Amino acid sequence: MIRVVIIEDIKEIREGLQMLIDGSDGYTCIQTFANGEEALEKLPQLCPDVALMDINLPGISGIDAVRILKTKCIHTQFIMSTVYEDDESIFESLKAGASGYLLKKTAPVKILDAITEVYQGGSPMSGQIARKVIATFHQKDPIEGSELLTDREKEILKSLAKGLRYKEIASEFNIKLETVRSHVRNIYEKLQVQSRTEAINRIRGK
Repeated sequence: MIRVVIIEDIKEIREGLQMLIDGSDGYTCIQTFANGEEALEKLPQLCPDVALMDINLPGISGIDAVRILKTKCIHTQFIMSTVYEDDESIFESLKAGASGYLLKKTAPVKILDAITEVYQGGSPMSGQIARKVIATFHQKDPIEGSELLTDREKEILKSLAKGLRYKEIASEFNIKLETVRSHVRNIYEKLQVQSRTEAINRIRGK
C-alpha cells in the first residue's frame, strides 16, 4: 500500500485527488493539507511514501515547502503538481528535491502511474515537461562538469532526466543492466552527486 499525502489549496482538486487515491487498489491517502505551512508542521510526523505538492500555494510556495520538507522526510518522494510548465518552475522544483513534475490536466490513471513510478525510484514527468528538460541538453555546456563525462555517460544522463528506469536505459542502448549501473556510478562520482535527482539538478549548473 503506497501512502500518499496531498498538498493542494483548491478544495475541489484536493478532494478529487483524495477520492482517486483512496478509490484505487494499492494506494491510500493518509492526509491532505490546504497550504504549505500546515504541511510543514504535520507532514514530518507522517513521512508518507509520496507527496503530491501544488506549486502555487498561498503563503509559502510548494517549491519552498519541498526544499524544507525534503530535509525532514528524506524517504518521501515529492511530485509537483501545477498548471504551469515554465522552465524556471521545473528546474527550481527539481533543485528543491522533487522527483517528479506533472501538469494538473494529467489524466487520473497517469497520476496513479506517476505515484507508483516515483515510489519505485523513477522520475515521472508529463511529455511536455520531459521535452523541456531534454531541451536543456541541446544547449552548449548545459551541465556544470559535463566535460568530465563520456558521450555514453551524457546519453545515459539524458535518459535519467527523462525518467527512464535502468532496465529501459539498458534496452535503449542495447547494453547490460550492470553496465548501466556502472555508468551511473561514474556519472555520480564525476558530478559529485549521490542520486538521480541531484544529477538532474546539475542541469544548467543549478
